[in-house]
Amino acid sequence: MKRSIEDTPIVFIGAGNLAVNLAQALYRKGFRIVQIYSRTVESAQSLAEKVEADYTTNLAEVTNQAQVYIVALKDAALIDLLPQIVAHKPEALFVHTAGSVPVTIWENQTPRYGVFYPMQTFSKQREVDFKTIPIFVEANRETDVAFLKAMARTLSDNVYEATSEQRKSLHLAAVFICNFTNHMYALAADLLEKEGLPFEVMLPLIDETARKVHDLKPYDAQTGPAIRYDMNVIDKHLSLLKETPMLHAIYELISQSIHEHHQL
Repeated sequence: MKRSIEDTPIVFIGAGNLAVNLAQALYRKGFRIVQIYSRTVESAQSLAEKVEADYTTNLAEVTNQAQVYIVALKDAALIDLLPQIVAHKPEALFVHTAGSVPVTIWENQTPRYGVFYPMQTFSKQREVDFKTIPIFVEANRETDVAFLKAMARTLSDNVYEATSEQRKSLHLAAVFICNFTNHMYALAADLLEKEGLPFEVMLPLIDETARKVHDLKPYDAQTGPAIRYDMNVIDKHLSLLKETPMLHAIYELISQSIHEHHQL
């Protein structure tokens, strides 16, 4: 009888935001998560309990009986721990989940390797719907590309092959769209708090701004004083920020960028 891909025993190396979400999503689809490794007992045990797996905080105790090892660590930790991760597992497929780390990091370390990159922002406290998340895969063997695609398609309707160079640009774009945008929310929240205003008043604006780019190109959706370089408004805003040089510089630079982008 032909085995389904869900029968493939999987180990997660890491129990951070992405690992928690991905491991649970695979578990709910019937995949066998056999072990979780994390540096801390609390993180390893917490995720292991959610997916009915064993756990360890010692890389030397990671089982060598799994067929797929999904490595979801910080970039620096991935590089430092890579020789220990692959040790004594010559037949297994190793994939990392990092947007900015090339697939070639695995070269000369293990014969089968790749990347499984779900492009989304993850938090342990918040479940996401993998169905709409784009997942980008890469591997050094075509059979493993096919396997990673099949695994990804059990979770998402949006599965793509992407090279390491393409993925670097994807990750950079994601930083602008997600991390930088969220930082703007945090700065705005601070400004509102100083005036005794709740951040919640901005939620309809945030939601509409996000909805607009489903129907319009971001270039066409742009509004505000910077697009027309309305110095009357811009100068008033800069005056309000004169006591906070960093915010002043951010506002000025982004306003200039918006204006110049719309002169192209």
